[in-house]
Amino acid sequence: MKTFFAKGGLLLATTTLLPIRAGKGRTISAALGRSTDYVKNPEKTNGGEWISAYECDPISVSQEFLFTKSHYATITGRDYGKHDVIAYHLRQSFKPGEVDPATANRISYELAMKLTKGRHAFICCTHADKAHVHSHVIFNSTTLDHGRKFRNSYRSSFAIRRISDQLCLENGLSVIEKPQPSKGRDYGEWLGERKPTTLRDRLRELIDASLHESKSFDAFIAAMKVTGVEVKRGKHLSFKMPDAKKFVRCNSLGVDYTEDAILERISGQRMIAPKQKTITPTISSRPNLLIDIQAKIHQGYSPGFERFAKIHNLKEAAKTLMFLQESGLMEYEALAEKTNAISKAFHETSARLKAVESRLAEISCLQKEIGAYSKTREVYRQYRDSGWNKKFYTAHESEIIIHKAAKKHFDSLGLTKLPSMQSLKQEYATLDAEKRKLYRGYRAEREEMNSLLRAKSNVDRLFDEPKKSRKDHERDML
Repeated sequence: MKTFFAKGGLLLATTTLLPIRAGKGRTISAALGRSTDYVKNPEKTNGGEWISAYECDPISVSQEFLFTKSHYATITGRDYGKHDVIAYHLRQSFKPGEVDPATANRISYELAMKLTKGRHAFICCTHADKAHVHSHVIFNSTTLDHGRKFRNSYRSSFAIRRISDQLCLENGLSVIEKPQPSKGRDYGEWLGERKPTTLRDRLRELIDASLHESKSFDAFIAAMKVTGVEVKRGKHLSFKMPDAKKFVRCNSLGVDYTEDAILERISGQRMIAPKQKTITPTISSRPNLLIDIQAKIHQGYSPGFERFAKIHNLKEAAKTLMFLQESGLMEYEALAEKTNAISKAFHETSARLKAVESRLAEISCLQKEIGAYSKTREVYRQYRDSGWNKKFYTAHESEIIIHKAAKKHFDSLGLTKLPSMQSLKQEYATLDAEKRKLYRGYRAEREEMNSLLRAKSNVDRLFDEPKKSRKDHERDML
C-alpha cells in the first residue's frame, strides 16, 4: 500500500502498510527486530510514554510474534521460510500542529483494533520528533489462536484508509479528500477496484442470470433477447451484446456455456458452482440518520442518553461527509438533484415491477383456467347436446361447474378468443426475464435512494438545528 498526499505536498491524515519479511542477507528475526526497535525508539516516543500494545508486551514483542509464527507452522504445516510475512507495519500520519501525540496514539490504536477486529496482537508507537506527529503500528500477521493469517490486498488497503478517515473526522482532524499516490499504481488500482469486466465476462453473467429460472430453451432465448442481446442460431449458437460489433460463439465462452451445456443446465443435468468471492476487511460507509436529541429528551429519555446521542451524531456526521465526498456531492444543490432523480427512477422501476408482477399473475391464472376449460370442454358439449339433462348434470356436476367458472373468468377479461398456451408461455418467459432484470435495478436504486435520503436528511438537520437554536434564543429574550 502506497502513501498518499494531498495536492501541493501537504501531509494530512495518510496511511501506508508494508509487509515485514526477511530481505536479502537477513533473517526474519533480524527484519522484525529492526522494525520494532525503530518504532519503540525512546527518543521518538518520549521515553516510551506514547507506546501502547494489545495482547503482547512491547519489550518482548519480536519474540512473541516469532513464537506465534512457529506455532502456526506446527499447527497448519505451512512454512514459507524467508518468503513468509511475519508482521505488517502500518503508519498513520497527521497534519502538522493539528493533534497531540497522546490523541494520535489513541486514534492509531483504534485503527489497528478495527482493522484486526481484535484477532491479532499489535504494538502502537507514536513519534513526535518530526514536524508532523505520526504513529507506527506493527501487528502480527498470525491470529491470536495461531490458526489463520492476515491476507493483505488492495481492498484491505482501501478498508484501512476508510477506517482512518472516519476516525480522523470523528476527532475533528483533516483527511485527504482526493488522495494522490506518491508513485506506483494509480488511485483506482490502490482502492482495489477490479479490472474492467470484459465483454465475454458480461455475456457469461447474462447467460447465468437468464438460465436461473428458465424452464425451457425457448424461455432462455426469450430472456436473453429481453436484455437486448441479439441471438443467431445456425451451426453454432451465438450472441451479440448491445455494445458489441461481432457475435460471440457460445462454445468460445467455456465448457459450461456451449449449446449442449446450456441444455444440460436447463434440464438440471449440469450444475455449476457459484464463483467464490474473496472476503476482505470492510467498513460501512452508509450514513444512518442523526438522532433528534431534544425530541428524545422531551419524550423522557434518561440523561445518559444525551451523551450517547451526541457521540452517535458525531460518528454519523463523519460518515455522511465521507459518503458525500466519495459520491462527488459536496454541493447541496447537486445532492438534492441527485436525490430527486434517483427517487423518481426508483418509483418508476417500482411501478413497472408491480405491473409486470400483476401481468405474470394474470397469465398464470389464465393458463390454469384454459387448462381446466380444455379438459372439461367435451363433457360440457355432451351436457349441452343432452338438452341439459339433469341426470347427466348430476353425474358430471364438478366438470360442468369448473367449465362454467372458466368461461365466466374469460368473460370477465373480455376475451372473445382464447390465446394459445404457447403464446402465453412465451409472454410469461419474456416478462419473467424482465422482472428479474428490473428487480436487480430495483434493489440497487433502493439502496442508493435510501443512502442519499439519509445523507440529505443529515445535512438538513446539521444546517437547520443551529438556525432553530438561534430563533429559540431570540424568542426567550423577548
